[in-house]
Amino acid sequence: MASLDDLLSQIPISQIAAKLGVDEETATAAVKTAIPTLVGGLEANAQDPAGAASLESALAQHSDPALLTGGVDIDQVDEADGEKIVNNVFGDNKNQVISALGNTGGAGDSNLVGKLLPILAPIVLAFIAKQFSGGGAAAPAQAQSGGGIGDLLGGLLGGGGQSAGGLGNVLGSILGGAGGGGAAGGLGDLLGGLLGGGRK
Repeated sequence: MASLDDLLSQIPISQIAAKLGVDEETATAAVKTAIPTLVGGLEANAQDPAGAASLESALAQHSDPALLTGGVDIDQVDEADGEKIVNNVFGDNKNQVISALGNTGGAGDSNLVGKLLPILAPIVLAFIAKQFSGGGAAAPAQAQSGGGIGDLLGGLLGGGGQSAGGLGNVLGSILGGAGGGGAAGGLGDLLGGLLGGGRK
């Protein structure tokens, strides 16, 4: 099963740092916070059947597997499309999510996070589309199981929390900032509260 480690390995940190005018340490911290938030937001949407169907449609329309071929080139990322993805995922709560991420230790400020999310969103969707179609580490049977896209997204978050050195702590710290419960609920609790259990 693919994990957040696999997704993070696709992100060209040095290019992002240069584009945003920050050092690589700051860029890495921001990416490691933003990636699980995007995946968690997608998972929160997928909890609702209509949201899951909408997401599967978006994977077909807004993702470009070629983006991952031979390594991601940030200059090839469609940030306007990324902004649409972020708006669809978080809806009216986008600014609240960005603010929460900006208050997470090491992630930079809200301004940085706001610029970063539209860059990362097309990469995340391309990666998930590849896994969902069976073109990556996730088995095709997983994508065809009863849980479908929700299972795939939950697997990504679960794998990252256990193996991606510090990502579990990132999720916990975001949760802590939202006044939620234990780390197991993690990002899903925060996003579930913000999104009302899944937007369509």
